[in-house]
Amino acid sequence: MDFDIPAETRQKIADIEAFIESELVPLEKANPQFFDYRREHARTDWERDGQPNEAFEALVREMKRRADRAGFLRLGLPKEVGGSEASNLEIVIIREHFSARGLGLHGNLPDESSVVPSMPMVHMLHAFASPAQKAKYLEASVRGDEYIAFALTEPDHGSDATWLETTAVRDGDDWVINGIKRFNSGVHKATADLVFARTSGQPGDATGITAFIVPMGTPGLKIEYYHWTFNMPSDHAEVSFTNVRVPHSAILHEEGKGLVLAQHFVHQNRIRQAAQSVGVARYCIAEAVQYARERKTFGKPLAQHQAIQFPLAEMHAECEVLRHYVFKVAAELDRKPHETVSDQVAIANFRANRLACNAADLAMQVHGGIGYTRGKAFEHFYRHHRRYRITEGSDEMQIRKIAAYLFRFAGPNKAPKERQA
Repeated sequence: MDFDIPAETRQKIADIEAFIESELVPLEKANPQFFDYRREHARTDWERDGQPNEAFEALVREMKRRADRAGFLRLGLPKEVGGSEASNLEIVIIREHFSARGLGLHGNLPDESSVVPSMPMVHMLHAFASPAQKAKYLEASVRGDEYIAFALTEPDHGSDATWLETTAVRDGDDWVINGIKRFNSGVHKATADLVFARTSGQPGDATGITAFIVPMGTPGLKIEYYHWTFNMPSDHAEVSFTNVRVPHSAILHEEGKGLVLAQHFVHQNRIRQAAQSVGVARYCIAEAVQYARERKTFGKPLAQHQAIQFPLAEMHAECEVLRHYVFKVAAELDRKPHETVSDQVAIANFRANRLACNAADLAMQVHGGIGYTRGKAFEHFYRHHRRYRITEGSDEMQIRKIAAYLFRFAGPNKAPKERQA
């Protein structure tokens, strides 16, 4: 097995580095308030319930336009939308590299936009949308003219998606949706919402859940409020659906098979999220090491104290192990059916997200009081990556998945049911 990063990928990274320096760094320098200690205040519109500031969002849109012109934005997308269909491994290597760069327009954590973004909704539309849905949403979603939010979580149901209580009932050629969604991220800028609702079956059934593309202006759809979160601004809304009527053509994929979409969404997101977390951990470790070499206490550099050396050495070792494991799992996703490596994706994701939080916390500790301030990026990274330990499947749900594969209760090697005594 060759562990070297391919020459083509190294060249792509160098090209993106040059693009960032020439195109994005000048934008950052012209708008320092979004990237220095004022970043949370400047990025948040406090008068609009903590939503993202429009000026900052406009800056992110400009980053995407420039990245698209440079040929990077669509790197991992299907050829149908002008993409290069880069492998999971290449995208993961690139995302990890640029996450280790620190704060910047190249990767905006709150809405997970990037020079080389994941765009799971575009992949979902490409794989499952009808011709009419593709014509309306596919290319427009890449350009940003259309944006479809993701409405799965509910007030009483998060990871237990098969128990959701939002319902859709057939009425002639239409469906009528009723329910409430929580953490319906992105609805502030969405033109439509992908709403998961039970259309048949019983609570707990994996089938019988259907996904509907619901335009945001549909009568009965109401954004109730935005949750103010650990990391602001917030685009995580509570949204109600009261007798929301949509045509049968609003169904994405097939009636009763909506959870296939949710699984398609999370597998790609989890491995790229893991890569991002490992990159952030590398950034935190590197910053802490540099500071420890420069900062003197009791007449000598911090780096000469074993109380500083050992925790950083252990964190570095864990980061190196996880970094290569994340790359390995990305390569597995490229050559095997996703359901056969779902447990490996879960291992990579929950361990990498923990690593990012632990590395940020250690970097704060090494830096002392200055590490606790917002002049450093550690608190921003800690708060954001703490979210990753809940979203896209909590630590506990992913460990549950790993155990199910380990004990052959699920997965490709699932054991036959034991004979009852």
